[in-house]
Amino acid sequence: MSVLSSSHFHDEAKAFAFLESIVWADGMTCPHCGVVGGRVYDLAGVRSKASVKNPEGVVRHGLKKCGECRKQFTVKVGTVFEHARMPLHKMLQAVHLMVSSKKGISSHQLSRVLEVQYKSAWFLAHRIREAMRTGDLDVPFGSGGGAVEVDETYFGRKKDTGVALGGHAHKFGVLALVDRTTGTMRTFTFDKFRADAVHPIVRANISREARLMTDEAKMYKKIGKEFAEHGTTLHGAKQYVDRNDRTIHTNTVEGAFSIFKRGMKGVYQHCGEQHLHRYLAEFEFRYNNRIANGVDDRQRSYNAIAGIVGKRLTYARSDLGV
Repeated sequence: MSVLSSSHFHDEAKAFAFLESIVWADGMTCPHCGVVGGRVYDLAGVRSKASVKNPEGVVRHGLKKCGECRKQFTVKVGTVFEHARMPLHKMLQAVHLMVSSKKGISSHQLSRVLEVQYKSAWFLAHRIREAMRTGDLDVPFGSGGGAVEVDETYFGRKKDTGVALGGHAHKFGVLALVDRTTGTMRTFTFDKFRADAVHPIVRANISREARLMTDEAKMYKKIGKEFAEHGTTLHGAKQYVDRNDRTIHTNTVEGAFSIFKRGMKGVYQHCGEQHLHRYLAEFEFRYNNRIANGVDDRQRSYNAIAGIVGKRLTYARSDLGV
């Protein structure tokens, strides 16, 4: 028996029950009036309007009515799954496939596995990526004097730009920070690798008591003085670990970048600049919720589903960087 043999991956009623157990773990909440644990009635046997495809209508699983505001709702209301026409059990399958694939799974592959149209699979994948976006910036990296690695990378090609030989002005820029103590990463996009773009990110996300680890890029020399320690390695001279202090290196963040690049080149292949932040959120989520941090595929799927609450993404606005 495989993981995908679980009943909530095949039965719509059980899929709703499964989603309710995660979203309403602390008590059922009406998405309209916000009452928690209020009077709620199950509306069993209610069907949708008749259609040519379904003359008797489709059973509306998980439908409930709030006794306080008298409005109907399901657990999908107020989440990225709201108004989704795809069966919930298929969307849960998609979540598990995306979180358990180390380098991601393409929309074409999702389309074939779920037996849905490509556009539906593409939009669903972006909904799930939106759920993976945590925005957790409360605790600065390196609190307590831990080491934080910072590095940048470039990939892809911006729209309407030629290839600049010897440079990377035509590529997407990504800045990544990795906290060695917690084993977590934060990623950001930037247009040009300049102090006014990079320094604010570093200051806002890293504690001043941290040990900053970078390569020899001049960009980091000035801001490195603001932290307890600034260790550098000379990549240009083929030095990737300091010979005197083996803790000075950026190998961890570069390892994270290698997974990201292999996924973007080998699986997704094409990425518009307006969608880059969501793809970054996907790889960041899997990195922060990996086996090394005590999170297996099943728990990673639960964590992704828990992130659907309070987020919306409509098809008309899916091409915007919001």
